[in-house]
Amino acid sequence: MNKKWLWLVGLAALVVPAVALIGCNTGDGQVSRTSSPLAINLNNQQEGIWVNGEGKITVTPDIANVSLGIEAQAATVTEAQNQAVLAMDKVMDSLTENGVAKKDVQTQYFNISKVTRWDDNKQQEVVLGYRVNNMVTAKIRDIEKTGAIIDAVALAGGDLTRINNIYFSVDDPTAYHEEARAKAMADASNKAEQLASLAGVKLDKATYISENLYFPPTPIYRGPVMEAAPAASPMTPISPGETEITLTVQVTYSILN
Repeated sequence: MNKKWLWLVGLAALVVPAVALIGCNTGDGQVSRTSSPLAINLNNQQEGIWVNGEGKITVTPDIANVSLGIEAQAATVTEAQNQAVLAMDKVMDSLTENGVAKKDVQTQYFNISKVTRWDDNKQQEVVLGYRVNNMVTAKIRDIEKTGAIIDAVALAGGDLTRINNIYFSVDDPTAYHEEARAKAMADASNKAEQLASLAGVKLDKATYISENLYFPPTPIYRGPVMEAAPAASPMTPISPGETEITLTVQVTYSILN
C-alpha cells in the first residue's frame, strides 16, 4: 500500500467517529443523534433541582485545648537550651500533677533561633544571643480545672512561660453531627419542595448529595506571655461558653416527567 492510500485510510478513521458523535441524516431532513454516553452525562449535569441545606447545633464544649510552653534567651545556644529544658520539665510535671495525661500533651513547635539587631555604625547585624521556643498543646478533659492548670503552669515555668492560645471543642461530636445532618437534609428538602411548587413540577428522588462540616474552635485568649502568678492570687477565670457545629449539604433532586 502506497503512502497516498495510507493517508486516506487514516483520514477515514478520524471522520467516522466524528460523524457518529454528530449524528446522521435519516432521509427526511432530520438529524438522528446517537445515544453517546458523553452527551447523556453532559445533559444530566444541568437537569433537576439543586439546593443547599444547612443544619446548626449549639453545643457546650467539654475539652479545653491550651497551647503553652517555654521561651528562653541567652548568650549561647547551650545556655538558652538548658534554661528551656529545666523550665519545660517543671511545666510538664505541673501538667501531670494536675491530671493532664501524657497522651494528651503533644509537641506543637520547637525552634532555636539567633537574636540579632542592626548596628548602624558597623552597618551589619550584631548577634545578641539565641532564643529557644518549646510549645506543646495540652488537652484538658476536666474543663473546670482549666484556670487552675494555667495558673500552675505559669508558676512552674516562671517568666519563661508562654501561653499562645486556648480554644474549646467537643471530645466526641458524632451525635451532634448526626443531628446537624438531619437538620441540613430537612432544610434542603423543604427548599427543593418549594422550588418545585413554584416551578409547577413534581419533585423526584435525590440523585446527588454532598456534605461539608464546619466546627469552629472557640479561641478565648491569645498573648505572648503569661507571667508567674503569686501563690495567693485568684485563679484565672476561664469560661467555655457555647459553640456551634454547622453542617451543610448540597442535594440534587430529579424532576418527575
